[in-house]
Amino acid sequence: MTISKGTRDFIDSLIDYYMNEAASYRQIAEGYLSDIESAHDTAFGIIVGCIYTGFIQSYTSKKKTPPLEDIQEFHKIIKEKAPYIMKSILESKTESDTKK
Repeated sequence: MTISKGTRDFIDSLIDYYMNEAASYRQIAEGYLSDIESAHDTAFGIIVGCIYTGFIQSYTSKKKTPPLEDIQEFHKIIKEKAPYIMKSILESKTESDTKK
């Protein structure tokens, strides 16, 4: 493990936050249904992109660049959490769901 505990805790908090907001990201993705094949996969990509941005920003704010080992560990964390992130998206309710 090369990512510091503080950074790991930050990543975990980002994952938790975006999982709790999954309905919002699913709704954004659903706005592009005519252009995409899967709102769920698109929402997943948006969420992981946001988490990755936060991860990179945590280094940038310290005027550092994450080493390759930290990026690899980040990807491992996301891979481990991916089923939970996707579950939060699939189980999320959007406005269009509540209007049905």
